[in-house]
Amino acid sequence: MRAAIIFLSTLLLLVVSWWIGRWAGRGADILFLMVVVLPWWAVQSYDAFLTTTDPDSGSFRTTVSTLLDRGHDIRFLGALFLLTAITDLYIIVVNPAYSLTVFCVKPAGLLGVLAKAQSPTLHVLIGYGFLRVRTWALVLYLAYAAFGLLNATTNYACFGYGRVRTVFLITLIAFTLYILWRRRRFSPAPATTS
Repeated sequence: MRAAIIFLSTLLLLVVSWWIGRWAGRGADILFLMVVVLPWWAVQSYDAFLTTTDPDSGSFRTTVSTLLDRGHDIRFLGALFLLTAITDLYIIVVNPAYSLTVFCVKPAGLLGVLAKAQSPTLHVLIGYGFLRVRTWALVLYLAYAAFGLLNATTNYACFGYGRVRTVFLITLIAFTLYILWRRRRFSPAPATTS
């Protein structure tokens, strides 16, 4: 019965993702997949792992509690940062003429290259630090989020509404609030992998 519920829930999430893609366009479905479906799959995989090591641990509440206690949610976000770094790097390589807008300006030349390079570089650093659940990664993320929030709101003021800009602002605020809520899980000492 439990397996059927998990299967049907996953199928429903995939259908919702498909529907979002049809309704809101390409990219919205990918965001939904990354923010909802992929975490759901990760939780179910972790649940399956826990039940193989301890058959009595087979409840969704126990799985989520264990996941949060061990900081696996932060590690998952670290993996998303690493995925985003690869995506950023791909966009930069495939579109060399692409210019990143920084405070309403599109720097060119060396400054333009440095502006583009900061994103995948910081995403790799933050992703690695989140995988290790280290305090320095939290500080780096909060500084990067503050820069992102200031930059996005400034660009919003200069250029007005933009779908990507709006989604970026909403997700940045949501992720930052979540990370602030989970800030006590970050540790200056090496994280355990229990």
